[in-house]
This record gives sequence, C-alpha cells and structure tokens, in this order.
Amino acid sequence: MGAWVDWIGREHTALDTLDPALAARWCATFDRALPSGGVMPQGVHFCLCTPDAPTRKLGDDGHPERDDTAASFFPPVPQPRRMWASSAISFAAPIATGAAISRTSRIASVEEKSGKSGSLVFVDVTHETRADGELAVTERQTLVYRDAAAPDAPLTPPAVSGDRFDPGSWDTHRTLVPDPRLLFRFSALTFNTHRIHYDAPYASEIERYRGLVVHGPLMATLLLQMAGEELGENRLATFGFRAMSPAIAGDELHLVMRQESAGIELAAVAADGREIVKARASLA
Repeated sequence: MGAWVDWIGREHTALDTLDPALAARWCATFDRALPSGGVMPQGVHFCLCTPDAPTRKLGDDGHPERDDTAASFFPPVPQPRRMWASSAISFAAPIATGAAISRTSRIASVEEKSGKSGSLVFVDVTHETRADGELAVTERQTLVYRDAAAPDAPLTPPAVSGDRFDPGSWDTHRTLVPDPRLLFRFSALTFNTHRIHYDAPYASEIERYRGLVVHGPLMATLLLQMAGEELGENRLATFGFRAMSPAIAGDELHLVMRQESAGIELAAVAADGREIVKARASLA
C-alpha cells in the first residue's frame, strides 16, 4: 500500500437529479411500470452520479485513466483489468423521482495481494448518497485490479456443463437470460464504457472471457428487484453482494432467495449450479 498511501482519504463529490426521464429509462430497462407514487425501488442509486470524464481520458476499463496527479481520484495501480468485486450497502431512505442527488466518494483503503492469476490490488471506496439533502444510501464498494490475461489463456468461465441447478432448497426462484440489449441499456444508464460489457471481440480476445460479461451491479439490481417483489419495495435495511464468477450474456441465469433466522440469503447461479453472485440482506 505504501506507493498509494497518498490516495487514502481522497474524496470526490458528484451531483445529479433523478429526473422523470431517467426514472422512465430505468423502469423500461427492467420491463417495469413507473411507480405510481414516484418513489423508486432500491438499486436505482447505481445509476446516479455516474462518471463524467471526457472520452479522451477514459481507459479500456471504463474509468478515467489513472495517474499520479492530484486530479486522479483512483490510485495509478498498473494492473489493467478491473472488476467490481463486492459491495456492502445500507439503505437509510428511499429516493423519489425529482430528488436532487449528491454523492461523496472516498478512497478507504488500497491493498496489494497475490492470487492464482498474479498480482491483485484491492481498492475500497465508500459512497454516501443523499437525496434532497437526506442520507439515502451508504455503500462500501471493493474494486479489484488484475494483471492482463495471457493471449492464450483459457476462456472464462468454462462452457456450461450438463449439470442442472436444483432450486429446491430456495423459497423464491426466477430465471432469465441476460442478452446484449439489457447489458447495453444498463451500461447506458450507468454511463459505463467498460468494453467487456458491449465489445465481444475485446471481451474474448483481450480479457479472455467466453462472451460479454453481465455487470455485477446489474445482477445486484435484479436480486434487489426480486426481494422487492416478494417482501415489498424499499423494505431492506442492508444488502451486500460478492462476485464469485462471471456471468455471460446469453447464458441462463437463476435468481434465488430464502429467509433464514440470520437474515435473507440471495444468489445468482448459472444453469449448471456455478455460483455467480452471493448476497445477504436484512429487513428494516
């Protein structure tokens, strides 16, 4: 961490408005009707205060290019591949259409580790989102930066096997097949130019994925929507998720949920049972 200690505590504040047009696009992306009372479902915060760096300053990972200047929010770690590894979210208040939004982000930690794929750098960022001045969402997000993939590395994840996922132990079960249109719309909502989500040749030839990669926060949003359908909208007090394995556009995806004494467990699972996202939640 020594090389990047100056980035710890660095802050950035962004402003936005959850206007009716954005609310309508968000609902259209997920085939939902606009809520009659104007209060949006949990998860809409992922699409607020999105990055607005000029195109010429973007890296292939969709974030602004990192350097060692005072203007660079993220530390200049050399590993080129970025992944949203996990988030721990607390919901303090719902966000309504028309609300003025502010989000203050802070670099909480930078840690280098070694893994099977080489050197890894974990960057934790805290986000505090306010709607009309009232605290709405706090989040601690973990990003992981990885070395470039070898040109001949096996494509990941492996092709779906003949095994079949059994949802019998879960209380709630949904299936869907994320397609490139859904990925494109979510990238547009979040102003995300990470090429693994829309550029298939780049995803396979450079980053060695088997296809277009489904966004982690997109799957988190789908799990939050399932919880809202089953438990009532804006009922969760906390929600945390962790990426376990990539999800690929065109592959069947299973969303599941069950209530336990310790809270609510949720997951996104591939058709053959491979864990993709693990999540836990608690009710307000």
